[in-house]
Amino acid sequence: MRSCVAEFIGTFALVFCGTGAIIIDQQSGGAVTHAGIAITFGLIVMAMIYSLGDVSGAHLNPAVSIAFTVTGRFPVRRLPGYIVSQLLSATVASIVLKLLFPANQLLGATMPAGSEIQSFILEFILTFFLMLVILSVAIGSKEQGMFAGLAIGAVVGLEAMFAGPICGASMNPARSFAPAIISGHTEHLWLYVVAPIAGSVAAIPIWKYLTIQKNTQ
Repeated sequence: MRSCVAEFIGTFALVFCGTGAIIIDQQSGGAVTHAGIAITFGLIVMAMIYSLGDVSGAHLNPAVSIAFTVTGRFPVRRLPGYIVSQLLSATVASIVLKLLFPANQLLGATMPAGSEIQSFILEFILTFFLMLVILSVAIGSKEQGMFAGLAIGAVVGLEAMFAGPICGASMNPARSFAPAIISGHTEHLWLYVVAPIAGSVAAIPIWKYLTIQKNTQ
């Protein structure tokens, strides 16, 4: 239960601050800026990892939890509780933002700027690299190394910085699920669920191969 509460708090913070930055940027005529939005996402992920990493691992992301389960570093029996906590907290965060900014139509929902296949490929690759970094710096299923929060937060910020204008750089089904459901814009939601999960799982064999090669040298 402690882990699920930690995941609830961490994912709420991620969606509230990250999509909140998008909404406030729109409401204020660009005061936050695209760079500011990317930095906000990176910083809140880093902060939550350092705050909650030793409690739940601060996954904050169903794709990450699923990938850890596939690697065998996270128990299958705990996976449903994590995913429910992440989706529920993200939804609560979007509801709060809807109450604060009722006129905003998208609530920070991720929307493709071009074709769906373009955004699908981008989300797949972005999540692949993110998960590769997470697997490399995490201890078990917990991001609790000294530089884990910095490394993971930096990757999130970097990928949001350059890919955000095209695909939204979600890399996280919970982050995309909640704004889409609360705003009613679910037309592209499938790709922001499928692509991050596929990308995170695809990183596992590459990480295993690199790790085995390193250990045998």
